[in-house]
Amino acid sequence: MDDELNVTYITLYGYVEMGKYRYLVFVIMFTAYILAICFNITIVTLIWKHKNLHEPMYIFIAALLLNSVFFSTALYPKFFIDILSEKQVISYSACLVQFLLYYSLSASEFLLLSAMAYDRFASICKPLQYTTIMRKDTVSILLVLAWLVPACLTAVPVILSADMKLCNFTLQGVFCNNAVYNLACASSTVRSIYGVVALLCNALLPLLFILFTYTRILIISYKSSREVRTKAAQTCLPHLLVLISFSCFCAYDVIIVRLGSDFPSNVRLIMSLQAVLYHPLFNPIIYGLKMKEISKQLKRLFC
Repeated sequence: MDDELNVTYITLYGYVEMGKYRYLVFVIMFTAYILAICFNITIVTLIWKHKNLHEPMYIFIAALLLNSVFFSTALYPKFFIDILSEKQVISYSACLVQFLLYYSLSASEFLLLSAMAYDRFASICKPLQYTTIMRKDTVSILLVLAWLVPACLTAVPVILSADMKLCNFTLQGVFCNNAVYNLACASSTVRSIYGVVALLCNALLPLLFILFTYTRILIISYKSSREVRTKAAQTCLPHLLVLISFSCFCAYDVIIVRLGSDFPSNVRLIMSLQAVLYHPLFNPIIYGLKMKEISKQLKRLFC
């Protein structure tokens, strides 16, 4: 606690002693960040440039990749500073901002994947009504809600925690996630209940909706022609791979961090870096390789 500036600082207890490997880790992370930005922006630019990709499915993919860019940019700069610092600290106010960005952008990913699932459901299960269902206005509304709703839902616990009295100034992690609640002197029933409601709205309900729509797609595709089954596999498989990957990281955050399991710091660091390093790189690679039209435009660009 800095009494003169009235700023509360939190120590991040999640980094292992890197010693002489500190700069090597920095180079690896910085390279991964640059690659993630380049990969995502390249595909977004291709979708924006080519009119044949101005369809709801590709617009949602572009939004998902932009979300990955925002997510990486929200977390990476602090990682770079911490890796090069002997002591990893963050002010409590900055910690809450990081908490807001981390969870709102994570929830936006679930909602964007839900919008993709709805789009694929309309395309495969109701092809004659597709243009009526997925109009430009509908796509715009879904995109706005995908970013606005999580931001509003996540802002509430941030506001409730702004004046929270702290008795612990060591955070078990490498960035500010749900472990920030363990800093409080006393647990809050209101925050706990709201946290469950926010988790239900931001993650569980979208996940159930995605599973329901893909189950319907699977049933209808199985009863349809081989052409329909091929179309369903080509367009739905990348979304499912991204969903499974991201759901695993979210499950780790909720189960391990929320329940306060006593995990070694090196395990926490590896899992945290997986979410920050792996996922923003995984999305553009999957969509670039598995989506036929995007893959075609990438080959034209580089070959």
